Amino acid sequence: MEPSGSTPSNHTQNSTGGSCPWEVNDKAKLCRFLCYGSEGDIYTAREEDRASMENAGALLSMLQEGRGTEVVEEIKRFSQDGRAVRLSPSFFALALCSQHSELKTRQAAFKALKEVCRDPAHLFSFIQYKKELKEGMKCGIWGRALRKAVSDWYNEQDALSLAAAVTRCKQREGWSHQDLLRLSHTKPARDAIALISKYVTKGWKEVQAAYADKENSEEVVKVLSYLEVVEKVKHSCDETEVIALMEEHKLEREQLLTDHLKSKQVWRALLKDMPLHSVLRILGKMTANKVLEPGSSETQSVCDRIQSETALKKAKIHPFSILLASENYKRGQGYQGKTKWEPDSSILKAMDAAFYKSFLNVEPSGKRFVVAVDVSTSLSSIVPGTSVSTAVAAAAIAMIFVRTEADTHVLTYSEGAVVPCTVSPDMTLAETTIELVKIPSGSTDCTLPIAWATESGKSVDVFIILTNNPLWSFSASPVEALKKHRQISGANTKLVMCGLTSIGHAVADTEDRGLMSICGFDLGALSVIRSLAQDLI
Repeated sequence: MEPSGSTPSNHTQNSTGGSCPWEVNDKAKLCRFLCYGSEGDIYTAREEDRASMENAGALLSMLQEGRGTEVVEEIKRFSQDGRAVRLSPSFFALALCSQHSELKTRQAAFKALKEVCRDPAHLFSFIQYKKELKEGMKCGIWGRALRKAVSDWYNEQDALSLAAAVTRCKQREGWSHQDLLRLSHTKPARDAIALISKYVTKGWKEVQAAYADKENSEEVVKVLSYLEVVEKVKHSCDETEVIALMEEHKLEREQLLTDHLKSKQVWRALLKDMPLHSVLRILGKMTANKVLEPGSSETQSVCDRIQSETALKKAKIHPFSILLASENYKRGQGYQGKTKWEPDSSILKAMDAAFYKSFLNVEPSGKRFVVAVDVSTSLSSIVPGTSVSTAVAAAAIAMIFVRTEADTHVLTYSEGAVVPCTVSPDMTLAETTIELVKIPSGSTDCTLPIAWATESGKSVDVFIILTNNPLWSFSASPVEALKKHRQISGANTKLVMCGLTSIGHAVADTEDRGLMSICGFDLGALSVIRSLAQDLI
């Protein structure tokens, strides 16, 4: 944790650089773009457009200034540290760097390809962006550098992992492995890669004919037997055989036929090894299709897994993810309204337990927070794109900070008054919600919590203002109130304004890098707040 006497001058040493600590410079804009796909100070939850030139002005400026290798380093950092809320901006930025006029930038981009594009879907996305960026130009994209980079991508993979990857994700965005291997003129570096290349381009029959009577290495034998299993499943109508092969070889949903997915038993087998994130997403569908029936052993084992601390930790499940999944499951209906189910009480109980256990997965940032809440108790107020009421969402957000950050104050504010709340780490979600909605809310004056902290002599690193009131009002300018707090407290204070029901309006058009607006709320919003708190965007 920073000492309370830290001065704003420390701020110049952060990753986004720049002479003035609060100036929104090109580096800061690039970091925002890589984090959530926009250079602006508004993060809109659950809204993902394809990354495009319109949103990448700073990226282009930095390339023109000869700072291409710096851009590539930043792309690598964002894609590897799990900081990027959305991945496509990184692939777009890398594609742009890979065809920049400066040789050094192009070389750095191609060298970074394997680190940034870790699976086939990422690689296909990168190639598609290259194609789109070349549309206006006369030359093709398959020059020697791209051919080498794509060849290296395949050649440097572990053979068995590559066999699994090419059978799971065969094509995306109009590209297939067959296209990429052919266009890159890949010369396989090892026998096992040659085998996978032959399988992708020529098919299983030719592979069988070519490898039947050969003395094969151990690696080739492993890949051959794996591909044999994948082919066997593709042509099998025997449910028992399919399940046995799936369980033995950890096959995934994408490697099965649509017909297989009509079977309840196949789904039950899939659920055993399916990543926990995916399990949480399809609980409603599984209950509706009677794959998970009340009191069954399958339901029991799914419940055990959902609330297993080890499983939650391994999958790095965040409490907010569980809240979203749990409220959606409670609703008993899919978003399109076609699928309906009767929520199973044991699954609801397991998700409730998992919510509290998963707080251990939240990494503290060690900063000082004030979470100020202004939500009405109106039950019709729902966070867009979710089944969560704004009051419950605000309570969950407050709990996340109270339980994981040692220095957190929770306030409710309304009608010109600020009331500190008693939200302790041992309170339940229901108790926290009741505590927050005690006070009727009125106008949303987001400067009140800042004034409260300044007058109370509290140094705050991040103010998080939560409201479901679509209209913000200010007794003073939020930027001025923020500057005053920075000056008096000596802290590098930021302000995050979250309109929980908002679908995309800015609160203040400002060139102050410490101010951020969030419209709606999702897991990505928490990631954006964390990155802002740590001076990463």
